[in-house]
Amino acid sequence: MSPRISFFILALTLFLAVASSDIATPAKGPPAPFAYYGPRGAPRWGRLSPQYSACSKGKIQSPININRNETVHNKNLKPLIREYKPANATLVTSVCNIGVQYEGDCGVLTMDSKNYTLKKMHWHSPSEHRINGVRYPLELHLVHMGENTAYSVVAILYQYGSPDPFIAKLKDSLDKLTNEVKAGEQDAHIPLGILDTKLVGKRTRKYYRYMGSFTTPPCTENVVWHILGKERTVTKEQVEALKAPLGIAYKVNERPLQPLNGRKVELYKEFRVPKP
Repeated sequence: MSPRISFFILALTLFLAVASSDIATPAKGPPAPFAYYGPRGAPRWGRLSPQYSACSKGKIQSPININRNETVHNKNLKPLIREYKPANATLVTSVCNIGVQYEGDCGVLTMDSKNYTLKKMHWHSPSEHRINGVRYPLELHLVHMGENTAYSVVAILYQYGSPDPFIAKLKDSLDKLTNEVKAGEQDAHIPLGILDTKLVGKRTRKYYRYMGSFTTPPCTENVVWHILGKERTVTKEQVEALKAPLGIAYKVNERPLQPLNGRKVELYKEFRVPKP
């Protein structure tokens, strides 16, 4: 065998080894930037990074449209017990949305006799979930984590009307956050001190439950979603205040609806004894 042929075989062997290594072990690194529209928009998330593959290949993705006539009334579902308490919090921007992060114990969601600790909340405008095809101006996600990194998200839909009292408490901090972003602060955050979250923890008599995913990359699945049946109200000014710190590419941060792929949406509705 000539030296030239031997060198070619060696080079080819090394190339195939490197190529197979890249296929078997996706490149690791910082999360790839994404947007909601354009070349890095939601329909292309799954192509931006191997870490985001579930965004395009997942079968139980969120958000979805909830058709009331197709929900399944599950009599075995229990009331959602949400016991939140005051805790130290920070108002932050995660590029694609505005949210509140908590430090320490700020309360739990009890679901199926298991506790899920409230970790953070954030807003999407317009709403990501829809009811009978209706899109709402705002949606709040309350993210809870249980054992073995199990997640459950409680979603609250808002329609225009009276001011929301919880968002009203954040007005000055939202203005400060906007000013920090405009000043070029990359890691903008505003300490809120001890924040009482009871205003978003009111008891609900109706909710929808289904298995889905996070609605931003990496679109992690097996998230238990609870969409509260009673909408709350918010003003246009409050919605604009939540959008103000965001860049132009994220002012509208709604992921398109995802197919159900055979999933059933369960309904919990509290039975109320009629008054005599």
